[in-house]
Amino acid sequence: MSHPHPELGPPPKLPKGGLRVTPLGGLGEIGRNMTVFEFDGRLLIVDCGVLFPEEEQPGIDLILPDFSSVRDRLDDIEGIVLTHGHEDHIGAVPYLLREKPDIPLIGSKLTLALIEAKLQEHRIRPYTLEVKEGERENLGPFDCEFIAVNHSIPDALAVAIRTGAGLVVATGDFKMDQLPLDNRLTDLHAFARLSEEGIDLLLSDSTNAEVPGFVPPERDISNAIRGVFAGAQKRIIVASFASHVHRIQQILDAAHEYGRRVAFVGRSMVRNMGIARDLGYLRVPAGLIVDVKTLDDLPDDEVVLVCTGSQGEPMAALSRMANRDHQIRIVPGDTVILASSLIPGNENAVYRVINGLTRWGANVVHKGNAKVHVSGHASAGELLYFYNICKPRNLMPVHGEWRHLRANAELGAMTGVPKDRIVIAEDGVVVDLIDGKARISGKVQAGYVYVDGLSVGDVTDASLKDRRILGDEGIISVFVVVDSTTGKVVSGPNIQARGSGIEDSAFAAILPKIEDAIARAGADGVAEPHQIQQLIRRTMGKWVSDGYRRRPMILPVVVEV
Repeated sequence: MSHPHPELGPPPKLPKGGLRVTPLGGLGEIGRNMTVFEFDGRLLIVDCGVLFPEEEQPGIDLILPDFSSVRDRLDDIEGIVLTHGHEDHIGAVPYLLREKPDIPLIGSKLTLALIEAKLQEHRIRPYTLEVKEGERENLGPFDCEFIAVNHSIPDALAVAIRTGAGLVVATGDFKMDQLPLDNRLTDLHAFARLSEEGIDLLLSDSTNAEVPGFVPPERDISNAIRGVFAGAQKRIIVASFASHVHRIQQILDAAHEYGRRVAFVGRSMVRNMGIARDLGYLRVPAGLIVDVKTLDDLPDDEVVLVCTGSQGEPMAALSRMANRDHQIRIVPGDTVILASSLIPGNENAVYRVINGLTRWGANVVHKGNAKVHVSGHASAGELLYFYNICKPRNLMPVHGEWRHLRANAELGAMTGVPKDRIVIAEDGVVVDLIDGKARISGKVQAGYVYVDGLSVGDVTDASLKDRRILGDEGIISVFVVVDSTTGKVVSGPNIQARGSGIEDSAFAAILPKIEDAIARAGADGVAEPHQIQQLIRRTMGKWVSDGYRRRPMILPVVVEV
């Protein structure tokens, strides 16, 4: 991604009384949200999430924020405030706690329950501090007040951070649904009170800043879901985020109304819904939930399956069903509901799954053809309303791609925030709040850290480029045995190709060219294996490029005898 501040170097030492804000993720992307606040030598982290890989990152499981800028200061961290329980805000916590397991986690009841279950899989027992809206906690020099906000998961919080440098408010993800399913409204009264105190810097969710108007109420989709249930003749399969408790509640209510049983599919879905039920966030009628193993005993028109995979994730249950790689087989007449939005970058993967499901005869219902999803993020109308309440002295759009950040900045300017006090930053760009004004002061390292199986950070961009070449162009290996004294070919060349699109018989044409090139090199006194490997790579590469317009990975192996 291009950097709009290429001239920036490391930030200077933070002046006494100043507050430093360093986003390590979530700016210029949807995901990987993590912001570090520094005051008086101490650090406070708000959120620590993951980004999910796209097609050009083959083999990658997760993408983490880069912790290198805080790695030498782990003892300075007062805590990690978690605004809510979505993966893009809590998913990287286990990887940071691997480096220092006793960093306190601060969040609401549901958020902490979700992260504790995740940490249990990593064999980490965290120190947690449960907070509720309206409460204040002193975390070192950071006086934190927690504010209720409405989002697509219960128990979401904004956080107001008071320091000697002023009052900073981080909204987290929020919208202003006036008829939320749990009757928990975004606390506009609290934001108005903070406005009276004076908000020196507002970090505001930008995801829907381009969308005009207001987000429809969550309960508006109930009728659409009930309509799908009323018309479904066979099984209903619902794909949703494993943490979207409100959406799952609506599915359970519709299933109960239409006499169907519900089975959760997938480890994360089973775990999260169990937590939500145990804590009282999910109301489950008696006898409604059944084990997936008992579904064969029920008629198809009495079955609802709830699974993950609404973003086309290749290993999720829905993708595997579409690929005929799951124990649950899609049959003609099944109805599949994708009850979530499309995260930017996932469009191709989602439509691939939709096409796969349709191929097997499923009726696929999604946001594009039915009102089965509403966003969890405030649209432009809500943001304008919000800024007129908050009246921030400085504004920093966060959580969004570049177009979202720009649009959010323009909304702030429309409500009277001076343009020279609106800071559009990106991951790693350091923003200092000094004497009441926010300004960019430098940048720190904030690149992608890739998780590949058990490997964390070992895969580089160069490795991913190799993987893309292998996937797109294939590989050709050339094995040659040469005489270490004369440099002449003793055996070979033997050529093996995979995924190159070139018939094995075609390589007979290149064999004499390689032998001739090696012989000429030997006559010139070139006998070092590495030099011969480079010679083979160039000779083979030119032949493939000229004859086939392809650029496979070429792997020469030279053995001396």
